[in-house]
Amino acid sequence: MFTKLRQLLLGKPLPTARQIHERLPKFLALPVFASDALSSVAYATEEILLALVVIGTGAWHVSQWIAVAIAILLGIVALSYRQTIFAYPHGGGSYTVTKENLGVLLGLIAAASLLTDYVLTVSVSIAAGVAAIVSAYPDLAPYKVLLGVVFVAIVAFANLRGLRESGWLFAPPTYIFLFSLFAMTAVGLFKAITHAPIHHIIPPTESVPITGTLSLWLVLRAFSGGCVAITGTEAVANGIPAFRPPESKNAATTVAIMACILGALFMSSTYLAHLYRVLPSEHETVISQIARGTFGKGWFYYLIQYATAAILILAANTAFQDFPRLSSILARDRFAPRQLTNLGDKLVFSNGITALATIAALLIVIFHGETHALIPLYAVGVFVTFTLSQTGMVIRHRRLKLNRWRTHAIINSIGAFATGVVAIVIASVKFMHGAYIVIFLIPALVLVFYKIHQHYIKLGNQLRLSEDHYKEPEPIKSTSIVLVSSIHKGVMPALKYARSLSHDCRALYIEVDGVETALLRDRWEIFGMDIPLVILESPYRTIISPLFRYLDEAKKERPGYVITVVLPEFVVRKWWHRILHNQSSLLIKFALMTRRDIVITNVRYFVEE
Repeated sequence: MFTKLRQLLLGKPLPTARQIHERLPKFLALPVFASDALSSVAYATEEILLALVVIGTGAWHVSQWIAVAIAILLGIVALSYRQTIFAYPHGGGSYTVTKENLGVLLGLIAAASLLTDYVLTVSVSIAAGVAAIVSAYPDLAPYKVLLGVVFVAIVAFANLRGLRESGWLFAPPTYIFLFSLFAMTAVGLFKAITHAPIHHIIPPTESVPITGTLSLWLVLRAFSGGCVAITGTEAVANGIPAFRPPESKNAATTVAIMACILGALFMSSTYLAHLYRVLPSEHETVISQIARGTFGKGWFYYLIQYATAAILILAANTAFQDFPRLSSILARDRFAPRQLTNLGDKLVFSNGITALATIAALLIVIFHGETHALIPLYAVGVFVTFTLSQTGMVIRHRRLKLNRWRTHAIINSIGAFATGVVAIVIASVKFMHGAYIVIFLIPALVLVFYKIHQHYIKLGNQLRLSEDHYKEPEPIKSTSIVLVSSIHKGVMPALKYARSLSHDCRALYIEVDGVETALLRDRWEIFGMDIPLVILESPYRTIISPLFRYLDEAKKERPGYVITVVLPEFVVRKWWHRILHNQSSLLIKFALMTRRDIVITNVRYFVEE
């Protein structure tokens, strides 16, 4: 039943040979891997203005210069990652670059920063998408958290259906969003150039209260808030194997297209916020106000709102592509659980997708779906990763000295310096607003990675075979114990099997009801196959404690023997029949799982219809 249900929801499983055919062309890769970066247009300008609103109308003038500085930084980072794509065509992005050139410790710091960033990408983008919906429909405000969790589940489900299917699903909303924002930009700029009447959100006659003065600290706060526009730039470098051949060329082209679109939309939306005199509002996003000032509350306004909400929600898809991939690489290097390397039915890393969805949904619940509460946690890890990656590329250029290595090293050096400064600024400015959580979380994750790695290394050393193991093995002596709750057809195969294992075979019954005990004694003389029956009283009606005590006595009685605990189990035909029966054998198996020198085996009896 569960297999059929899974196939109904996710579709038929794909063979491994289909993996290369599931790769993405550039027009699908752009919405899959760049939706995170492109969606930041919807809230990056708002974060700048939110910091500058204390200086009144001066916020609009200062915000434009900050947007220019961020656009230049975006260009540097995108150019740097193009080099990373060609240098490391097998993916892994910042983690692979840093680990290879700066060492394992810094590589794990980059990985921890990236994983943190991907979780926050899902939380922030979906919270921002819900905020866009609430801007158009304020009555939905009390349901923000619920909507956020539901959208996380929807995006996760879409990714579980496979790479190509999710690409086709997410492409239309992404391109509709780009079309609507470019249309809004074109109309807004046309009005500015032709001096057409402008519908100001805050009328020129209305003064904006000034509650603070412009200072370097204020500018840095606004700059650090607006730098969320650059997040997601590294996503393509992490997912190169998902591109069609030639993978590196297609990925590099996608990065360039993404950077151009993002830079143009970010700068234009910041300018339009100045043109329409828009400031952040508790009940309406900046993009919503700009769209209302440009088109009024007509159908195109609602198209922009729907498209913005869709791209913000689907921007989480970038993280759902890269988090599982990076987790699988860490697992392959034995720094994460091995289950993360497993491909699911649809040739995606299902375990990583599920883990990401769970953590992101918890964050939305904890922070009540507030975008501004989540964003301070968001950008710190991203720029730490940027800095480590670019520094690693500089070391690589200097070590290999390939063609034009000096030029490439200079580009990466500028990128490393710029993103390093931004990382320090963001960590300083937003430390008390929540960034301290990420600053402490990253070392904690690195420690977890090391602990996992130590476990796998120790386990490997213990499991490794040596020449001593090729000696003639000594015969194993065993005692078989059948746990019985009554005597019936389902128990008989277990008794036969246990008797075939050892001459020291016995049945064990733990008494919780005296009436049942008397009936069992009578029937055992007839059907017990001459196997001794041991009856233990359980005054507190528990099975586990008396069982453990008896097993300990049996081990003392037969030192060096392996005890085989045989559990009779009957299997019903219909899934819902299982609900009608105790699952005591499952409980016993879990309880005995960690006991030394004990083998647990099930002997099943299949009930006919």
